[in-house]
Amino acid sequence: MNFKLILNIALHLLQARLKQTIVAAIGVTFSIAMFIALISFMNGLNDLLDGLMLNRTPHVLLYNEIKPSENQPILLSEAFKDNTNFVRSIKPKDRGKSIYNSKTILAVLKQDPRVIDVAPKVTSPVFFNSGTIEISGIINGIDVLSEDKLFKISDYIIEGKVADLLQNNSIIIGKGLSDKMLLVKGDIIKITTSKGNLASLKIVGISEIGIAEIDNVMSYTSLATAQKLLGEPTNYITDIQLNLYDMTTAPAVAKEFREKFNLDTIDYQTANSQFETGSSVRTIISYSVGVVLLIVAGFGIYNILNMMIYEKMDSIAILKATGFSGNDVKWIFVSLSIIIGLTGGLFGLLFGYIFSSIIDVIPFETASLPTVKTYPINYNPLYYGIGITFALFTTTIAGLFPALKASKIDPVEIIRGK
Repeated sequence: MNFKLILNIALHLLQARLKQTIVAAIGVTFSIAMFIALISFMNGLNDLLDGLMLNRTPHVLLYNEIKPSENQPILLSEAFKDNTNFVRSIKPKDRGKSIYNSKTILAVLKQDPRVIDVAPKVTSPVFFNSGTIEISGIINGIDVLSEDKLFKISDYIIEGKVADLLQNNSIIIGKGLSDKMLLVKGDIIKITTSKGNLASLKIVGISEIGIAEIDNVMSYTSLATAQKLLGEPTNYITDIQLNLYDMTTAPAVAKEFREKFNLDTIDYQTANSQFETGSSVRTIISYSVGVVLLIVAGFGIYNILNMMIYEKMDSIAILKATGFSGNDVKWIFVSLSIIIGLTGGLFGLLFGYIFSSIIDVIPFETASLPTVKTYPINYNPLYYGIGITFALFTTTIAGLFPALKASKIDPVEIIRGK
């Protein structure tokens, strides 16, 4: 088989139907360009949401949850213990949110080679007071250095510095909260805890996560300040956050620590299952649309090659009469489809990148995500590899059926018919 000769014949056939060839290549180009732009945008959006939500969540969180008492009096009765009972008398235990023996647990976790670092936290609902304004919210007492190492909260501080929380009686509040209460850096905000404790804290910074529901209620202070505000000792901790070197092991590690420390645990996958499900759905939709576009382009190639076979019946008959085998004829038409797919695919990659670059600079303004200024785009080379692979695969399959048909043409019947 002389591949150089076969390729030369294929190129001459393409030139003979140049307009139809260009139309087919444009169809492939459009499909690949739209696939690249769509998948880049969707995955950029997924990365944005991961950065805003998933990356703000510890890989494993240890805490105490209020639970109903497992041993109820009615279960002691032999007659009713196996039945479904709706009578309950023992209320949930008032264990409190404090983690017992937290210092020891922190020391053990920091020695674990799987753990990057550990960040203890105190979380409590409070009321923020400024004059006659009173707004409910949440105060987070954090280990400033560990929290910033794990979750990069300094990236979300638009005024002040995270290190300023190391000062006594200082606080960083959310942008939404500062706007509602007309507070700025340097002002004093009064806080009332659920126990009725009152405190005045100095605002040393303003944070903006980018999600209005969080910025309207969230605040940060140091661990020591939060413990003093709540009237608790220095070993009072409500949450232990940790990140792992291998985050995929988070579910197994969470289960292990639950049994080891007798605490409630939750991994980031469980905590953000809705966001991960949404990301997966968006990715599936993107690939589905891209594949459909390529299939449509494949039908166009199929039709063009089919028409070319009918028009070139005499040429095919002459080729076979002069010694070309059915396999040679088949490869001529497969080469046609590959050339169209490769040319259209390469131009599709180029235009896909151009479209993605244009989308990347379009201003993006929304009240719910104020930190996002432009549409997010992910320029992962993998998407371009998938795009050209799809183009070649689809066009080759589309050209294979007409090629097989052309290889079975009997030159004697064609010449006799003429």
